[in-house]
Amino acid sequence: MTGVNQNTIMSLGKRIGKACEKIMDEKMRNLSCSKIQMDEIWGFVGKKQRNLKIRDDRREVGDVWTFMSVDADSRMVPNYFIGKRSAYGANCFVADLAARLNSDRVQVSSDALSAYVEAVERGFGSEANYGQIVKTYSHTDLAEQRRYSPPEILTIKHTIISGNPDVKSISTSYVERQNLTMRMHMRRLTRLTNAFSKKMENFECAVALHFAYYNFVRMHKSLRMTPAMAGGVTDTIWSVADLIEAA
Repeated sequence: MTGVNQNTIMSLGKRIGKACEKIMDEKMRNLSCSKIQMDEIWGFVGKKQRNLKIRDDRREVGDVWTFMSVDADSRMVPNYFIGKRSAYGANCFVADLAARLNSDRVQVSSDALSAYVEAVERGFGSEANYGQIVKTYSHTDLAEQRRYSPPEILTIKHTIISGNPDVKSISTSYVERQNLTMRMHMRRLTRLTNAFSKKMENFECAVALHFAYYNFVRMHKSLRMTPAMAGGVTDTIWSVADLIEAA
């Protein structure tokens, strides 16, 4: 399409992606977010976890999860974390999120991942009102379905974990919509494709570029501004050229 060597394009993508990591880290500070939704999205690098061979596979190959937070008011993504779907990953993600907020009392919502309970307690202490959305599906073992259509949801329960959250505001709808946005914007996360990342570094750069573009460049239709503008991080709409210039 460009007449430029593929390696040159990939080199530019990694350079801009690493710079977008710094932009997200520097800009997403001292945020006044009062309602945070958290979720994680699955992907893989090199090959899926079930195809790993202990004798020859690198540690960074296999399933990879992207933890992300979304401010329910501005739709902004304050932070994200790439790693395994483990207690360690959840602790790192929530601790980083808590360090970026300046709100006195934050309402936090997540799915029923058990690692979030300890992570929120470690990260926020007693300064968060935390609730979970517990969904019961028609298939209990989702990992073994080997299918890509979502199972039928039988029940949805709002559970208070700590503090005094507003039960009506316990929701993960916005962050789940962000999952769809990621799969639509990032070919690497499209299911049933051969465009998956072959290296962790490439995956990390692509995710950073996506979130920087989403926060600062992409116009949100319902807000009629970018999420970063709605969140008070910037007062202008960035162009792609502005993003590259900042990078």
